[in-house]
Amino acid sequence: MIYSIAQRTLREALLRENQAISDQTGKPTKKPTMRRVFQVFEGITVLYEKEKRVMIMNLNDMHRKILALFGNRYERIYCINYIIS
Repeated sequence: MIYSIAQRTLREALLRENQAISDQTGKPTKKPTMRRVFQVFEGITVLYEKEKRVMIMNLNDMHRKILALFGNRYERIYCINYIIS
């Protein structure tokens, strides 16, 4: 159920903002699956120092775009202002 809600939320945001993200073949789509989005986010590294999150690494423009489409709350989770690629 959560998977479906996230997928619907992202698709609605893509339509509302007239945006698209790349599918598996690199073509733009306004109807990505959450499976694809989860695959895109593989490889994100969270650096901790003594139980404190220091930074999130390996975010690229597509990650930032997806997070922005989900909203400020999700951008804050990924500390968008403190990213090292």
